[in-house]
Amino acid sequence: MTVRTILKMGDPRLLRLALPVVHFDSDELHLLITDLLDTMLANDGAGLAAPQIGVDLQVVIFGSNQINPRYPDAPVVPRTVLINPTILPLPPGLDDPSVSGVQADGAPLLPQVVEDWEGCLSVPGLRAKVPRYERIRYTGFDQYGDPIDRTVSGFHARVVQHECDHLVGTLYPMRVRDFKAFGFTEVLFPGLDAPQD
Repeated sequence: MTVRTILKMGDPRLLRLALPVVHFDSDELHLLITDLLDTMLANDGAGLAAPQIGVDLQVVIFGSNQINPRYPDAPVVPRTVLINPTILPLPPGLDDPSVSGVQADGAPLLPQVVEDWEGCLSVPGLRAKVPRYERIRYTGFDQYGDPIDRTVSGFHARVVQHECDHLVGTLYPMRVRDFKAFGFTEVLFPGLDAPQD
C-alpha cells in the first residue's frame, strides 16, 4: 500500500494540463492506479485525479461502493477508473421517450446546471457551492483499454466533473460564483466529522 502526498492548492503542478494515456494495461499504469486508490481511501476521498499526486496523466478514480464519510448524505458511486475522459453535458429527461428534446416554444432543451457543496483533498478544510451540470454522459477507458460509456446525474455526475477538472488544471474554487457559499468545513458543517476535509 502506497499512500502518496496530495498536492495542495497553490502548487503550480495542479494547474498543468494532463497528457493522454497511450499505453494501457502496463505495470506503470497499474501501479499508479493502486497508489491513487490507496491515497483516496486513506483520505476518505470521493475521487482522486493523477495530477493531485503530481502525475500529469489523464487518469481519475472515484467511488467506493459505499457511503463516503465526507459526504454521508450522498448516494453511493461505483468505484471507477476512468482514463482519457470526455464529458458531454445532457439536458434532463432525454432517456424518457415521451420527452421530445424541445421546449413548448420550440427551443431545444439545454443541460441543467445545479449548485451544490463540494470539497477537495487538494483544498483541505474548505467547501463551497459549485455549479455543475446535473446530467452528463462520460466516456473514456479503464486501465485495460476497455471503453467506458455512462450516462449519470446528481452526485455521480458532480464527482466525475470535479475529478476531470483536475486534468485541465482547474480546482473547484475557480468555478465558485458566490463566495458567500464558500468557507471552512468545520464552520459550515459543524456536525460533520471530516478530519481530512
